Amino acid sequence: MRAARFHAYGTAENLVIEQAPEPHPGPGEIRVRATAASVNPIDWKLRAGALHGLLPLELPAIPGRDAAGVVDAIGDGVRGVSIGDRVFGLTGVTGATAELVVLSAWAPTPGTWDDGQAAGAGLASVTAMRGLDALGPLAGRTLLVEGAAGGVGSAAVEIAVAQGATVIGTASERNHGFLTALGAVPTTYGPGLARRLSALAPHGVHLALDTAASGSLDDLVAITGDPARVATVADHAGGQRLGTHVVNAENDPALLSAAAELGRRGRYTPRVEQTYPLERIADAHAHAERGRTRGKIVVRI
Repeated sequence: MRAARFHAYGTAENLVIEQAPEPHPGPGEIRVRATAASVNPIDWKLRAGALHGLLPLELPAIPGRDAAGVVDAIGDGVRGVSIGDRVFGLTGVTGATAELVVLSAWAPTPGTWDDGQAAGAGLASVTAMRGLDALGPLAGRTLLVEGAAGGVGSAAVEIAVAQGATVIGTASERNHGFLTALGAVPTTYGPGLARRLSALAPHGVHLALDTAASGSLDDLVAITGDPARVATVADHAGGQRLGTHVVNAENDPALLSAAAELGRRGRYTPRVEQTYPLERIADAHAHAERGRTRGKIVVRI
């Protein structure tokens, strides 16, 4: 099969398109003939070697954690899915940017999503949902999403709005129209945030979700008044220091199914900023590494 791989840690230029051994699903897994995969921050950090001490890889490695495609093989013990079904889901920490991808968690792709949107939904939706779930019921509450224009942030905005929250999202001014379209009240991040929020939410901000690791956690705790009202999916060290909720993504099919149901109802649509062909995987990684991505970057297989 064709796949993107890197044989050594380093820059995006280390990525090559080449033939790789076909993977096979084990018990509880499925394999898809992939149509698209997405690029997440963890993908380029793993490729660069920034996480080598925490998540060492066997090289050469295929980057990517989430993909969408059509089921073409089913492992032992798997029920409720058939060859030919259209699904999206998650691998382990690598393996998604290839023609054949083994998924350990998946859900049926809603008919409302195209392949690129489905590929961008996996990691973003489960990360956003885990962060929101840590904060408790959202209906009738005002939620601040820090980094609301990114892949996880934009998913969190739509999902929280669907759950009945009033959402304020921080982003650069160029993304304010984007946040408004998602259903959030936009504001800029950085110094003066508390003052800006006092005008936008005169009755206070009840909860905050940090998706940006921008160094704002101290401010978010001060704004909400309690570290238990703040969750971070991005700044684990800061969250542990302050006592906020610290959340990791999980390969949870229930969360993927919940995201798919919101998609079917038109309440959550993964936003794709740009799509690259597999042959331009290095450009896709370089784009992601520059930051300031609006929604998701997708690679077409």
